[in-house]
Amino acid sequence: MQLTFASYNIHKGVGIDGIRDADRIVSVLREIDADVIALQECDRRFGQRVSVIERAALDDTPWRALPVARRPRSLGWHGNALLVRRSFKPVESEPLVLPTLEPRGAVRGDFFVGERRLRVVGMHLDLSGLRRRDQIRAVLDHVDDCEGGCPAVLLGDLNQWGKASGAMREFGAGWQSLVPGPSFPSRRPVANLDRIVASQEWRVVEHGVHRSALASQASDHLPVWARLELPE
Repeated sequence: MQLTFASYNIHKGVGIDGIRDADRIVSVLREIDADVIALQECDRRFGQRVSVIERAALDDTPWRALPVARRPRSLGWHGNALLVRRSFKPVESEPLVLPTLEPRGAVRGDFFVGERRLRVVGMHLDLSGLRRRDQIRAVLDHVDDCEGGCPAVLLGDLNQWGKASGAMREFGAGWQSLVPGPSFPSRRPVANLDRIVASQEWRVVEHGVHRSALASQASDHLPVWARLELPE
């Protein structure tokens, strides 16, 4: 089984031209064509936390949003949302409360692909770095509670510049920490802020940063992706 996972900080739908354009974001998602997508900054920050991508806008796409939101007009939790192929069977999903000094969070979703139960966590971690290690530990605690064990993929905007330093050391020997490449800022990316981390059950086929004319305009981040294979 090969699946493509992607992470995309959509900057609340506001591109580098200052225009909020949710349709442009959806077009970038179609370019990526991943099986599982973690979005960050998908909801507005104040008021009712309205999603910048209307749920109806996903109706004619290959994906459904897992129910992780706590507000009726939000798509995610603290801006984190998970999209999966409609052919996948959702089992459980929930928002994860992280230790934080800022409005940050994570979301967890379990689903079946065929007969295999998989777990994915999307996250947007602390910008200051003061609680980033604690947040990763909290995410790992949630991942470990899957009954019977689930191959897992953790992905999102980790706000971590060093490839294997700092908070990334919290991912021990049981995890494969991928660095798809510089993804921020989108026009001239220099920082590896967006990461994908896979459990040892997965074989990494390839990974990278999605670069296109549209993606370079749609947000201040570029999407990152990884193609992973799960042995029979």
